[in-house]
Amino acid sequence: MRRQKSFPRSRRRSTAGLTLIELILACGILLILSTAAIPIAQMTIQRQREAELRRDLRQMRDAIDRYKDAADKNLIRTEVGSQGYPPDLQTLVDGVTVAATGNTNGISASALAGASNTTQFGSVGTPQIGAGAPGGFAGGTSTTGGTSQPGSSLGQALSDTPSKVRFLRKIPVDPMTGKADWGLRAVQDDPDSDSWGGHNVFDVYSQSQAMGIDGTKYSDW
Repeated sequence: MRRQKSFPRSRRRSTAGLTLIELILACGILLILSTAAIPIAQMTIQRQREAELRRDLRQMRDAIDRYKDAADKNLIRTEVGSQGYPPDLQTLVDGVTVAATGNTNGISASALAGASNTTQFGSVGTPQIGAGAPGGFAGGTSTTGGTSQPGSSLGQALSDTPSKVRFLRKIPVDPMTGKADWGLRAVQDDPDSDSWGGHNVFDVYSQSQAMGIDGTKYSDW
């Protein structure tokens, strides 16, 4: 009978010891890599939140400007002293009644939207050109003379009867604070004021006092 080749006991112990050392080294390397990956992941998340904050601010400010344009063209009624700016952000969501084209001294729908007669208000009030553009009026409908017309363009909405137009689908949540609570400035307020006068909404900003990657406060964006 063929005898199995046996190794010395000392050699077997040496082999087992090397395996344990390799396991410890592998765990140490994984720990170092995971520790180094945490700041990278945190930076990536912060960049995504900052991009979302910039987008939300741009959308709300664009909606404010569209409201102002309509007010300057006498298409919507505004309060005395508001200088054509909305009284609050919720007004942009709830919508306003736009005057009929027959009573606007020749101002057309394209003049209000600043684009062609196929312009539609998008989800945040930004005109989107073309019949195939996404969004349309907030909720996908416009109200003209009490009749709901899905997918109606602004040119169709501004007919011979008043229509309701929404400039903002909803008030976004501040990604830095987790709340839909934004700092507001009226046109009468100082540029660096941190308290809202309450007369109108000229500008909007984040109430987070944290610093961005670029070294500036989010409230200054």
